[in-house]
Amino acid sequence: MTTLLVIAKQPLPGRVKTRLTPPFSAEEAAALAEAALTDTLAAVAVTTADRHVLVLDGSPGPWLPPGFEVLPQCAGGLDERLAAAFAACTGPALLIGMDTPQVTPGLLDPALDFGSHDAWFGPAADGGFWALGLATPDPALLRGVPMSVPETGAVQYERLRAAGLRTGLLPRLRDVDTAADAAAVAGQAPAGRFAAVHRRLTGAPRTVR
Repeated sequence: MTTLLVIAKQPLPGRVKTRLTPPFSAEEAAALAEAALTDTLAAVAVTTADRHVLVLDGSPGPWLPPGFEVLPQCAGGLDERLAAAFAACTGPALLIGMDTPQVTPGLLDPALDFGSHDAWFGPAADGGFWALGLATPDPALLRGVPMSVPETGAVQYERLRAAGLRTGLLPRLRDVDTAADAAAVAGQAPAGRFAAVHRRLTGAPRTVR
């Protein structure tokens, strides 16, 4: 059974997307976070994964679509929380976050195929990673990886390489961390809820793609 994990925070003002404030207010940043999570879950819901799991810091809201299991995040640093998410899986698993609302089923489905790969790695433009897939989940591959620093992705990828895993590379995506990121990602996926909320808050015109 292949699992697709989404690790996320409940989109509450002051708890999410704090790097968007300013120029956005805490309430506006939370609205953008909720929209990003909504788009992400919508994409995940129609992938070929057998099991859809939201690993959540907080409580689910009306943005949660049907068909998802909800597991609480464990205590500890992000590396420990990611490791625990993989530990909850007994078969192949792909993990993503809530910061890439431009993700599509077409990007995710190839990373759910472990026929010729032991791992999948999706690099992020800021030096981190937006996706990590393991044919045989091993929490030790994540514990101790420094998170939220420019070298996060390089260290995590080296962990996979050092373990001898045949690792497939996914396209590089841009996380939504700053206002500039939000504008860029909204332009990349203009039909999504994230882009719609961004246009409402900024008055930006819709990009035609």
